[in-house]
Amino acid sequence: MSAADVLIIGSGGANLASLRYALERLGARSEVSADPARVASARRLLLPGVGAAADAMARLRAAGLVETIRALRQPLLGICLGMQLLFEHSEEGDTPCLGVHSGTVRRLAAAPGRPVPHMGWNTCRLRGADALLAGLGSNDHFYFLHGYAAPATDRCSATVDYGEALCAVTARGNFHGVQFHPERSGAAGARLLRNFLEL
Repeated sequence: MSAADVLIIGSGGANLASLRYALERLGARSEVSADPARVASARRLLLPGVGAAADAMARLRAAGLVETIRALRQPLLGICLGMQLLFEHSEEGDTPCLGVHSGTVRRLAAAPGRPVPHMGWNTCRLRGADALLAGLGSNDHFYFLHGYAAPATDRCSATVDYGEALCAVTARGNFHGVQFHPERSGAAGARLLRNFLEL
């Protein structure tokens, strides 16, 4: 793969070093850019995110990337907050998001034995065929770290149980998202990233 095959959208606040290293281990070179022209012309894109939805959306708007992202036809993978930004709205900061998927991202409710944020390893329940999940199953563990979550709609190809079923993997056309961090999820995360690179 060449650097042009994987572009990481520079939305700020992301753990870019570990993500770029995970891609490098798979033989994929990556570049980071918030330039709309480079984003529009990339073959594959990652939209990572760590931090607050309002801040991330403000950075995307300031860079002129909101309409660029909405118009993409090539594969895009949103990671953690990046997946949440694909939905219409987030309760975090009462934030309008990209609107690729319908629904509102809501704050998780804490309960005894179930603190917020949801942090640590968890399995996912697969709900149907998704090329992003090829070779993965219900015994594979992924690393989660989030205080907000998207609803488990028919756009979710996998859910995670944290007091209720939450969206863990989502897909609509060329737009894909994962609530967990594949770059921190060992062999299962590497397989998912490899699947994305092969879309």
